[in-house]
Amino acid sequence: MSLVPTRLVIVESPAKARTIAGYLGDDYVVESSVGHVRDLPQRAADVPEAFKGEAWARLGVDVDNDFKPLYVVSPGKKDVVRDLKRALKDADELFLATDEDREGEAIAWHLLELLSPRVPVRRMVFHEITPEAIQRAIDEPRDLDRRLVDAQETRRILDRLYGYEVSPVLWKMIRQGLSAGRVQSVATRLVVQRERERMAFTAAGYWDIEGTFSPEGALGTFDATLVQVDGARVATGKDFDDTGAVKTQGVRVLDEAGATGLVDDLGGASFAVRSVESKPYTSRPKAPFTTSTLQQESGRKLRFSSSRTMAIAQRLYENGHITYMRTDSTTLSDAALNAARSQILERYGREYVPDAPRTYTKKVKNAQEAHEAIRPAGDSFRTPDQLRSELDNDSFRLYELIWARTVASQMTDARGETVSVRLGATSATGTDAEFAASGRTITFPGYLRAYQEGRDDAEAGGDREDQERILPPLSEGGRLTAERLEPKGHETKPPARYTEASLVAKLEEIGVGRPSTYAATIGTIIDREYVWKKGSALVPSFTAFAVINLLETHFPDLVDYDFTARMEDDLDHIAGGEAEAIPWLNRFYFGNGHAGLKDMVTDLGVIDPRAVSSVPIGVDDEGRALVARAGKYGAYVARVPAPGAVGDDGQPAKEQTVSLPDDIVPDELTVERAIELLDAPAGDREVGVDPDTGLTVLAKNGRFGPYVQLGELVDGGEKPKTASLFKDMSVDTIDLDEALKLLSLPRVVGADPADGVEITVQNGRYGPYLKKGSDSRSLADERLLFTIGLDECLRILAEPKRRRGQAAPAAPLRELGTDPSTDLPVVVKDGRFGPYVTDGESNASLRKGDTVEEITIERASELLADRRARGPAKKKKATKKKAAKKKATAKKKATKKKAAAKKSAP
Repeated sequence: MSLVPTRLVIVESPAKARTIAGYLGDDYVVESSVGHVRDLPQRAADVPEAFKGEAWARLGVDVDNDFKPLYVVSPGKKDVVRDLKRALKDADELFLATDEDREGEAIAWHLLELLSPRVPVRRMVFHEITPEAIQRAIDEPRDLDRRLVDAQETRRILDRLYGYEVSPVLWKMIRQGLSAGRVQSVATRLVVQRERERMAFTAAGYWDIEGTFSPEGALGTFDATLVQVDGARVATGKDFDDTGAVKTQGVRVLDEAGATGLVDDLGGASFAVRSVESKPYTSRPKAPFTTSTLQQESGRKLRFSSSRTMAIAQRLYENGHITYMRTDSTTLSDAALNAARSQILERYGREYVPDAPRTYTKKVKNAQEAHEAIRPAGDSFRTPDQLRSELDNDSFRLYELIWARTVASQMTDARGETVSVRLGATSATGTDAEFAASGRTITFPGYLRAYQEGRDDAEAGGDREDQERILPPLSEGGRLTAERLEPKGHETKPPARYTEASLVAKLEEIGVGRPSTYAATIGTIIDREYVWKKGSALVPSFTAFAVINLLETHFPDLVDYDFTARMEDDLDHIAGGEAEAIPWLNRFYFGNGHAGLKDMVTDLGVIDPRAVSSVPIGVDDEGRALVARAGKYGAYVARVPAPGAVGDDGQPAKEQTVSLPDDIVPDELTVERAIELLDAPAGDREVGVDPDTGLTVLAKNGRFGPYVQLGELVDGGEKPKTASLFKDMSVDTIDLDEALKLLSLPRVVGADPADGVEITVQNGRYGPYLKKGSDSRSLADERLLFTIGLDECLRILAEPKRRRGQAAPAAPLRELGTDPSTDLPVVVKDGRFGPYVTDGESNASLRKGDTVEEITIERASELLADRRARGPAKKKKATKKKAAKKKATAKKKATKKKAAAKKSAP
């Protein structure tokens, strides 16, 4: 028996375990919990038998018993827990080394509850994975922080109550599969509200004059813009409101004729410098990264999504390259300050090192200063070049960004001089025109030698902080020659849509959610198809409009920005021991002088599903309302008849509807576009009447392609029978016979003489096929569905079954080039679930808004990186119902086989 004590260290991730194990001796065993090991039950099947009869079991929270949560071992974690218990049996001491934030503290507590250790337990914490930091954590353990555990538990219970109570309302009023959440619903509302602003926006046109001038007796030219006419300031975009009206008094709005006429009047006029003003300027470096600013800046500079950024940062942290990546703090430790200042001195020189280290204060709501800022790990920083051979391309680029930002944050200010010039002339008709120009010179670059921050509005123009604009020597009264005068037209632009970076910034600004959860929040609203990406812009779906309409009308507090931010403050007070969790949850759920969540979902009042799902577009020339709606089978636009309107048949006029294309953007669905879609000849068409049922046969264009439908869709009624058109058919030309043939599918070909099992042919999601029992085979051509006979079906069934993809691979749809992140060639291919991009190692489906023709290598790289960040696709476990059905089918086949064998026996 070994006399050397064994210490068990438990962390969350296998990668973190491998790194730490390399720093500890043989008397330490490092294991991973692979994330959370316990949680509230996700499904009814997860609820233990002892609680299945409880009314609160669906929630997983006993709201009448101080909100006591019901915890169960997370799916797939039973083996992990068993292995950890086995490892603990041989240990003399247990170190819980999960992350030092709320989630990490909660994981440590759940491990403690599940493992029930009989050996001493230590809580070790660290914010970087280096040999020195790990040894310090071993030498200086602390107790489990129950306040952090309670704070995490309160948030988890709150989110469960919110999601499980409100989401069913969405299922009932809009459609199944939707979800509401404390942060995700507010994030969705922000995106929807921005789109509403864009839809209400009316562009205004305005003009000015741009000129190129040269000073008399000096070399060089410079550009200037007209800013004043006869003492009145010339209007620019900021002088108009969202309706296109002028909101600033006293400005002069130039139109094309006015600007062109003024250019003609100024021909030959004598221009002179009217004023020159020089000022020194100073630019200070930005603070080192927090979780939020890292996501924003990597989005701007590297075009990484928030989830991609956090996945890469997680790898960098677990491999010991950066400090902990979930933090609100801008503080740097003394060791980090010394490391940064030493590196600045070595690389840039004494003049770039300030007299004293810089300190930064967090200036957003709900800041938590518990951790250090995100920075390179260690007491001395490794440069990006020193790590290049160890890191993949994505990791290298993000590490370089973190390193540069950290070093720049401790460098001296950039200094320079700005020059503002006014110049003008009087036209032949006596009109006074004044132009403005500005210049900038950098006298000392300071921190700009290492880094400058990106901008969300880069497309709007303007200069970067490190960009100089040098004007030729100019003095007041100096004469100028106008080399060029050109009228320029402009148009005001609607508010820019949110990008992931700007949405993260907005959520942090208003104090909603936690930066550590923003990546998951954005991923959720994209996966739920509330939001899709057009380039880098986040576009809301009409389903998102419906959800937000309902929440704003019937649950206004739950999507109110200030209310949600106050909830964050309250949760922080609970974490800080300044408030108690149970009384707060009681007020939120049961109310206290106001309606609580329970009352809100119990007393909904009257909700009109059609009204909340409708987005007004406008009216047509006959006064009929045009609305877009989120329907059960996709978004559509409707033309609503006026009250009392009568159709050609003398009956009340019906709505006319047409499905909306998947990639249509809400603010581009104008009245004109809606009418175009509704009146398009390729829309719904009555093909004829089915003689057997008397129902009208319709040809339609749907979101998944053209199809025929038997009868109209009636609210509350069964879904009409439909059938997809063959590839060589058209909505405009299909006749009644062809339509009825399609609607007759599936067709029974006959029974197999060997066992009497029926053989059918049908058109499926992936093309035509024949089926016998649970056995199926693809057919080469759609027309075979109507012509193939029994003998041919038997011949095809006798052939070995080919898996999809066993044939020679089809040529790629497009070659996109080399992925900048992996250096692998990327192509677009057509798969069973639609087009996808692949680099030979990872595959990623194209998302809403992506097209084969327009997708770029940058977008493909983002999709592939997100796919890698989520890890390999998990195979869905068969449900008990499916397993039982499979077992019954196998038993039935075995019985038939046995009967056939008995029948054929002599």
